[in-house]
Amino acid sequence: MDLPAEQWKAYARRRWASLEPGLREQLSLAVPPGDTFLLCLPLFRAADEDFLRRLALGNGVGKDPRAALFYKQEGNKRFQNREYAAARILYSKAVSHNSPEMSLCYANRSAALFHLGQFEDCLEDIDRAQAQGYPDRLQPKILLRKTECLLLLGRLQEAAGVISKVESKIAMDQSLTSTTRQILLRKISQLKVKAHEKESSPLSVPEALSKTQKDLEFWEENGKISSASSSVSLNFNSCKGRHLVATKDILPGENLVKEEAFVSVLSPGKGLLLQDSAETTWDTRVTNGDLHCHRCLKQLLASVPCGGCSYAKYCSKKCAQLAWEHYHSTECPLGALLLTLGVFSHVALRTVLVAGFAEVSSLVKQFHGDDKELYKTEARGKSLDETRDSTAGMEDLSEKAKPLIPGCEDDGQYQGSYQAVFNLLTHAEKHSPEHKFLCSLSIIAICKKLLDTNLTIFSQESCESQSKLKAHVKLSAELSPELKILGEAMLRHMLQLQCNAQAVTAIRESGPHRCRMRAAERRQRLLCQYFFECQCQACLDELGSDVTGIVATTDIFCCSSCHASMQGEDVLRCSSGACTLLVGRDYLLHQLWDLQLQVKTALGLLQDNQPNQAVELLMRCRMDAENFLSAEHMLVGEIEDHLAQGYATLGKWQEAARHLQRSIQIVETRHGPSSVETGHELFKLAQVLFNGFAVSEALCTIQRAETVLSVHCGPQNAQVQELQEMRACLLELPRSLLHRVE
Repeated sequence: MDLPAEQWKAYARRRWASLEPGLREQLSLAVPPGDTFLLCLPLFRAADEDFLRRLALGNGVGKDPRAALFYKQEGNKRFQNREYAAARILYSKAVSHNSPEMSLCYANRSAALFHLGQFEDCLEDIDRAQAQGYPDRLQPKILLRKTECLLLLGRLQEAAGVISKVESKIAMDQSLTSTTRQILLRKISQLKVKAHEKESSPLSVPEALSKTQKDLEFWEENGKISSASSSVSLNFNSCKGRHLVATKDILPGENLVKEEAFVSVLSPGKGLLLQDSAETTWDTRVTNGDLHCHRCLKQLLASVPCGGCSYAKYCSKKCAQLAWEHYHSTECPLGALLLTLGVFSHVALRTVLVAGFAEVSSLVKQFHGDDKELYKTEARGKSLDETRDSTAGMEDLSEKAKPLIPGCEDDGQYQGSYQAVFNLLTHAEKHSPEHKFLCSLSIIAICKKLLDTNLTIFSQESCESQSKLKAHVKLSAELSPELKILGEAMLRHMLQLQCNAQAVTAIRESGPHRCRMRAAERRQRLLCQYFFECQCQACLDELGSDVTGIVATTDIFCCSSCHASMQGEDVLRCSSGACTLLVGRDYLLHQLWDLQLQVKTALGLLQDNQPNQAVELLMRCRMDAENFLSAEHMLVGEIEDHLAQGYATLGKWQEAARHLQRSIQIVETRHGPSSVETGHELFKLAQVLFNGFAVSEALCTIQRAETVLSVHCGPQNAQVQELQEMRACLLELPRSLLHRVE
């Protein structure tokens, strides 16, 4: 959720409509974010604050012992059903709430992690459980689990020490029943046997855990742009802002920038219910917030919760501490409000927190002084270089002028500092006045909350600065000068984010790409979000010709007699001169809808482990499709793909490969031979050929799939690594099998 909740957006629209026409016009003419912020500040009412407060109640981030007990019990149910991944997530939700049973929650999560093969994380959770006061009567159980983890990791000396500790506890604990004592001693005996076997084995540590992959990619860093390749240079103009330009041909998959984000905020995303879950008092949905570290975005296995809220979770104690020191101590009490106001508001706040008040204040004041006129010039469409060139005759600016490219250092170097972030274009003159009003109210709401909570705004500032800021907050119910500076900077960043933010997400097929969308539509989408009309060669070629584009060719119907394409609006006519067939579009659409239902039914049969019935139905669907659909229609490709799945389930690898190859041809027609979609299909074909021992074909397909997927997903991608493992296995086969085909 980048922008605020829909209820808040609707409320802001009503507020905008209720303003006096003269005031709306005044706000419409305000271009610099500072002007907009100050005009909106007196318009923020107590009623606005109350509405947001009530809305934020739905995003509770407080800690609740009852919630911890609920999630623990739900996790126990999943664990008993051997649903260890779901149990791990529910136990993680439990430890996010303060509870007397925290030690049991950590211990239970360690058990789930053990069954998932995550032994290092299991050990960490065991340590956390013991640090939280894990009951002494249960210590033998958790210590035996620790021993087994250590053995599996090859840490034999540590394992021996833990075994001795367990034996001592059993000997001293008089409360143990004879049956329990015998069970524990039998388990210890088994572990000692495992330890002895490990000692006699030359490979005590799993190879996968001891190997680290080195990045051997050639990288020549740019002399002027930190973290960028030498293949690009940095330019600026008022239309594109600061941008990179290729200085030489760039190979597919070549890295151009390796730069850490100045700030990043985890997007909550849509919550997904765990399988067989039901809506309850507490949220059982799984979101990005449960799956990734809220600081480094690393995938979470055993999360470390924030001490103040139930929302923020981290991959380690170090990440939790760094987040608290740099920004989360301020954000923590604002959690529910920030979730309501959306990711862009949150990023805007975190940006100024990370930058520090001194840096923010300096740049805001500098903008008010030297750069405000330049800002107005840019808004009128005149470039920054033109403005500065106009003063060239007055004095020698070669040494005294500011860097030509905003955001760079005095020596012209780009360093990725807050100065670089601050100087990103806001395109404030192109945002709608209503949108700027919404953003302004959202930022003012954050400033008011900071005022109400009487927080130390910047942990990195000096004690004197903190005291001064606190004093301003305490003395007045109005925003202090410091908070007004923060508000202006945050509004600036919120406007920048729409056309400058980079989201790390799953690849979406609905993106504005030439293989998925026609030129007019994709240009409109880019204009709405990024405020520019795309002038790429693909757009210009498509707009300058009568060709309808790649997208259109996948949706055409064909003649049932001669298979030529059908053309027309309500009534379609065969394009072949030798055929006079006429068919209504509605009739063909009904046929398509009916065919889609049959394909869906066949897919259900596959999921219900009825491959023979599914294949039989899909073959009929395939014959029906040939009668009225183009051979390149995506539904035809889906049918071929499902047929391949059915035959693979039956172990008929050659048939499966044949249908997959037809599916790949259709995907290539629609998305291109180097697309990620083609890469995924090639991966499936490689698996089928590998299982069928079609070695030569498999090796060729593996090479193609690896090349495509490495470009789109990177060399660390799970599919890429599996392809490499398949190749290694095939190359180790005896020569007698190298040409075997099913």
